[in-house]
Amino acid sequence: MIGLISATAAGAAARDRLAAAWPDRTRVYDGPVKDAVRSAFAECEQLVCFLATGAVVRLIAPLLGGKATDPGVVCVDEGGRFAVSLVGGHGGGANELAVEVGEALAAQPVVTTATDAVGLPGLDTLGLPVEGSVAAVSRALLDGEPVALRAELPWPLPPLPLAEEGAHAVRVTDRAVEPAGNEVLVRPPSLVVGVGAARDVPADEVLGLVEEALRDAGLSPRSIAELATVDAKAEEPGIVAAARRLGVPLVTYPAEELAAVPVPHPSNAPLAAVGTPSVAEAAALVRGGELLVPKRKSRRPDGRPAMATCAVVRRPARGRLAVVGLGPGARDLLTPRARTELRRAAVLVGLDQYVDQIRDLLRPGTRILESGLGAEEERARTAVAEARAGHAVALIGSGDAGVYAMASPALAEASDDIDVIGVPGVTAALAAGAVLGAPLGHDHVSISLSDLHTPWEVIERRVRAAAEADIVVTFYNPRSRGRDWQLPKALAILAGHREPTTPVGVVRNASRPDESSRLTTLGELDPAWVDMMTVVTVGNTATRNIAGRMVTPRGYRWQERAQEEGE
Repeated sequence: MIGLISATAAGAAARDRLAAAWPDRTRVYDGPVKDAVRSAFAECEQLVCFLATGAVVRLIAPLLGGKATDPGVVCVDEGGRFAVSLVGGHGGGANELAVEVGEALAAQPVVTTATDAVGLPGLDTLGLPVEGSVAAVSRALLDGEPVALRAELPWPLPPLPLAEEGAHAVRVTDRAVEPAGNEVLVRPPSLVVGVGAARDVPADEVLGLVEEALRDAGLSPRSIAELATVDAKAEEPGIVAAARRLGVPLVTYPAEELAAVPVPHPSNAPLAAVGTPSVAEAAALVRGGELLVPKRKSRRPDGRPAMATCAVVRRPARGRLAVVGLGPGARDLLTPRARTELRRAAVLVGLDQYVDQIRDLLRPGTRILESGLGAEEERARTAVAEARAGHAVALIGSGDAGVYAMASPALAEASDDIDVIGVPGVTAALAAGAVLGAPLGHDHVSISLSDLHTPWEVIERRVRAAAEADIVVTFYNPRSRGRDWQLPKALAILAGHREPTTPVGVVRNASRPDESSRLTTLGELDPAWVDMMTVVTVGNTATRNIAGRMVTPRGYRWQERAQEEGE
């Protein structure tokens, strides 16, 4: 919950705007400001104070306990112009909150945390547990000193300017080791603990067994990703409580799925009880990995039979491939989600001219793999290979990456050994449609006229089908110096089913500084106006030129009546 505090009418007005924007996330604290701040500080994960920064500093100073426990505090001036991350920038999430408040109130976020100011992700904001000299290693990164990456297992980290050697180091490990003096340990969630148990097993017995197994194997409990068991034990109180106390999810699987997993130590007891010869080992191994701790039983001090078993598996890291649509070119049409993925990627793969569009958004340390026109399949293979190597990768394309862009070849190359995230973007057809008016107001289709990958016979059949179905058509890749006959041929097919007065929109470089457009007709369109930077939208028999805008009506009844009355 986010506590909201104000002292004046102006501050309350800005406060109420934020409360209205986030009704389920915020709570307004009224009454004397000192009491309101004290209550919110104790009860909320974050605070937004609509007060002067000096006043907020004095109010929260006696309440501060430590960066690991204090809530994040954002200070907003009473005019709602600035959102200042004051306390708990990383640990309390105040930096991200300042950005969110800025977006909600049209205010300027002010973030002064050193790493954020220079575009570096804080080591304590990687989304993974960290131990060791976070401040010293962060300072070394900020000062440009070489910081070594010592990855005992690959993991998809965000971009960091790390080197092979250095006096400081970031070590990625799930082993139970202590950090060296100038070292940060990053704990990836690489360990899966399979658990089997008898009915009414005590949570302490499950926890004790898990902790003992990890300790004997030299593994860190901070790298546990999940506890896993059979569906029949999904609500076993002792297992549920153990997962909760470890702070990890409990994942369960059907007995028939676990029964199909080869294990080194099957047993008749679980087969009779829950329908699988193995619970602990099978649940840990069901998604693959290396068995580090074979099945072992708990030991009870009273000598009675063990009630719990466990096994530990190290799952291989899954690389991350984000396929990102950059939109039609204008920076303000690049989505916030796309920006986030670009800054999260340690490796960026893309066409050189698209890389140039967003190079300034990348974080220091991002490895860029760019290539020229005609290398689409090579870029797709490269992006998938980098993800399979355990990296966080962004593969970029213009418009929406799934529309005549990089998603298709990349996903054709990828298998289920990597995580794939699709990030939609504004397509050229949509950008051009917005320039023209509302040409896509009813059913519409996009067709590429490039026969480099698709035989012309197939393209022609699709154009003819759209013509016969009276569907609005947007042509991509309509004409180039080497392909100048396809557009006239396609227009001739449409002309066989539509009047010469049918509106046609021609938009070049939609949303870019040199954008140009014209609204013409099917009979008057000159193909010489068109090149590869252009999209051509041909209306259907209902499309009209209304006040210089291309409009395809939906066919609502009130529109039909208005049209009849006009006649």
